[in-house]
Amino acid sequence: MAVKGVIWVDSRVKDVMTTDVVSVRESAEYKDIVAVLRELHVSALPVLDEADRLVGVVSEADLLLKEVGQEALGGYLISSGRRGERAKAAGVTAAELMTTPAVTIGPGGSLADAARLMHDRHVKRLPVVDQAGRLVGIVSRVDLLSVFDRPDSQIRAAVLTDIIARDFALDPDAFDVQVSSGVVTITGQVETQAVARRLRDALRHAEGVVGVRCRLGFPPPDPSAGVVRLRPP
Repeated sequence: MAVKGVIWVDSRVKDVMTTDVVSVRESAEYKDIVAVLRELHVSALPVLDEADRLVGVVSEADLLLKEVGQEALGGYLISSGRRGERAKAAGVTAAELMTTPAVTIGPGGSLADAARLMHDRHVKRLPVVDQAGRLVGIVSRVDLLSVFDRPDSQIRAAVLTDIIARDFALDPDAFDVQVSSGVVTITGQVETQAVARRLRDALRHAEGVVGVRCRLGFPPPDPSAGVVRLRPP
């Protein structure tokens, strides 16, 4: 596997993905696919056509359908509307066995988008494809979790420089920011409760941040406006 460089500022899929990806052609045969999966200790392989475009993914689940058998699957799959799995049980090549279309993401996709796709589609990894549909890498759940390895010192610097000073145009010297094991504690004064909420939310979405303890103060609302402060942000 390739060694991935870590880029903490506005990381994208391309910054954490693995680029050394083993794939199979559509013509790859059942036993050859099983052999590759066992050799590499992976659960799925991208399937490419002759132009190196991604056309699907073949997984252990796809291959196990053959073990179950067409006959055993027949009645159940017809009643459940999953006739395609019976065809997979009869398949002998990657083209016949694969799941298509594959769930993919582009190299410029955000890590949040990748995590959302994995969660919504119940997959452990995503093939990464360019605009022409060619495979350029693969990103896994473990790759996405790498952002939480970000050192506390880097998180604190980003909070002060990128979020407080740049994004909110506030004086970073007016705030006390402490980071411990990815948990940010921020103390200081802002103009309004709305600013406090926006700043808290921005901190929660910063890369590497596990949690936020918000101790921001702000002036009470003008009583003449009929607004009552009920709770802190």
